[in-house]
Amino acid sequence: MQKYHVIVVGGGFAGCGAAIAAARGGAKVLLIERLNCLGGAPCTMAVTPFMGNATRMPETGEVKELSRGIIAEIIAEMQAMQSMRGNIINPEYLKLVLNRMMEKAGVDLLFNSYFIAAKREGNAVKSIQVANKSGVLTFEADYFIDATGDADVAFAAGFPTRLGRPKDNLCQPMTLCFSIAGVDPVKFEENRNKIIHIWQEEKKKGQIKNPMDTIMVFHSVFPGIVNLNATRVIKRNPVDCWDVTKADIEAREQVFELHDFLVRCVPGFENSKVLSSAVQTGVRESRMIDGEHILTAEELIACTKFEDSIACGNYDIDIHNPEGSGTSHYFFPAGQYYTIPYRSLIPKDSENLLVAGRCISATHEAQASIRIMKIVCTLGEAAGTAAAIAVRDKVPVKQVDIKKLQKTLVENNACIE
Repeated sequence: MQKYHVIVVGGGFAGCGAAIAAARGGAKVLLIERLNCLGGAPCTMAVTPFMGNATRMPETGEVKELSRGIIAEIIAEMQAMQSMRGNIINPEYLKLVLNRMMEKAGVDLLFNSYFIAAKREGNAVKSIQVANKSGVLTFEADYFIDATGDADVAFAAGFPTRLGRPKDNLCQPMTLCFSIAGVDPVKFEENRNKIIHIWQEEKKKGQIKNPMDTIMVFHSVFPGIVNLNATRVIKRNPVDCWDVTKADIEAREQVFELHDFLVRCVPGFENSKVLSSAVQTGVRESRMIDGEHILTAEELIACTKFEDSIACGNYDIDIHNPEGSGTSHYFFPAGQYYTIPYRSLIPKDSENLLVAGRCISATHEAQASIRIMKIVCTLGEAAGTAAAIAVRDKVPVKQVDIKKLQKTLVENNACIE
């Protein structure tokens, strides 16, 4: 049995931020990922745009970037490799960048390993088990960070969690992103703004099953290839194996329904073909922990500045209808943003487990804003930094010195207010 100071489960942006921060803080860190690469949503779910998390200050016109620190380093490395087109990511380069950053920080990596169990004593997680080609392996650590997106570690360890919205536990729809090749880039650009109107007219004819009322089509980093975030699977449970299987099947039918529509109805797609689909269907929302503080939409809209703030955000409260078509939005006015408290990363009564990513302690509505890649990476950085401080000070996660945590984050260029 191997033992670490900190074990991070999940290699998406939250887990990567957590592992790098903890290792830089002096901890011996293991990062466990169930697939064969780091990066999460861009690399396994084909979500390639970095959604914005910045605001323009009305008084000065200055653009204030709200996600800095490790995420800014990742973006800078990607830009240096000329592997971004605007805010669009080339996932293959991202995988390489993250591998190199882990090696430089001294993080141990374990790929192709599926988390299956957690052993808890009192309010502390003592060990976890993963399954891989070597069998079932057990790992111990002083502290753990759940960056699975689905709060798998917290759930397995018996800490309280919630699923979706309170009234019916429905989650935001799942989406299988995909790419189309052979698109005429000039014609596509000429007709891009017409696609939604044409789609809606086709839906009125009753021949389209996809409940999506709009189609999100993005340029890729390659001419003639576009990426689509336009399938919508509703009323499926993202943490139920049978529902996930059904979602995969439904989403793949929608992929080809969408491509057929584009070929028939939109100039520029006549000679195109479906190129690829994501390794897994993307999940916007699933389980969330009940933490020491549950972050609410009301607190976000009020632009609450918490005393234990560890990250900032102002991405809109973007809720894809869990029951069908439609997406609701609340956009933050210029110059306004909220903060996220450290307490929302701590499962209720936890001594040595932190949670980072879209499964932190937040309501259905608040989670719709904090779930984007830039923000979850900052949450991971905060969790990793806190874990490293807890290792050095030998204290439970609830007793981490907030001022020390905030000072360390600011010294590392994070934005906490």
